[in-house]
Amino acid sequence: MSARIPPLSNIPVTGETLRPLIGLDAQLVLEIGAHHGTHTHMLLQAFPKAQVHAFEPDPRAIEVHRKSVQHPRATLHTTAIGATNGRAEFHVSSGMPPGIDPVAAAEYPQGWDQSGSLLAPKEHRKVHPWCRFVRTISVEVRSLDAWASKHAQGTIDFIWADMQGAEGDLVRGGARTLARTRFLYCEYSDQELYEGEPTLAALLDMLPTWEVVRRLPSDVLIQNTACR
Repeated sequence: MSARIPPLSNIPVTGETLRPLIGLDAQLVLEIGAHHGTHTHMLLQAFPKAQVHAFEPDPRAIEVHRKSVQHPRATLHTTAIGATNGRAEFHVSSGMPPGIDPVAAAEYPQGWDQSGSLLAPKEHRKVHPWCRFVRTISVEVRSLDAWASKHAQGTIDFIWADMQGAEGDLVRGGARTLARTRFLYCEYSDQELYEGEPTLAALLDMLPTWEVVRRLPSDVLIQNTACR
């Protein structure tokens, strides 16, 4: 194991555990992959002074998010964050987990919308065979740097990223913005669930000034030591 990758922690990353790390005075928070808005609500509650900018490209999730989150400090952007600007094919997920509770299943009337990605599925098809990817849609994509140059020019206190393997694209298109970001929480996998998905070690190699605060089995919280 790399010296930069600590042992697994059993302390979950929640609003309650994030608040003392990031501070109640946090002013700017980004949520990349906002889905239905569950974590948008959490971030709004955890950081009562922060403007929360949420990004979500899947039209099904956008529809739910718009109904769920109506808050003066929250802004929903119906774009994907990626390595470059333009349009790209988004791999739409569908299906339903076996044995899912009927009440939970009712939250997905148009099919499972939690696993879509700008990256094509790879090992994901074997690990989660119930999850299908039968179509793509064209979505607008902005790099983090391009978006932030217009909308977020100061310090970014925290980024919560749920990008289904596309974390490498976040870094490649957001180097200048991440240099002024304090904390980042994202998924990782040492199995290539999506084509081109970086391992945790590869992701940290792309972020040499960042250190791991807490590592969970498939998520990691990291801090920018150059932006304290």
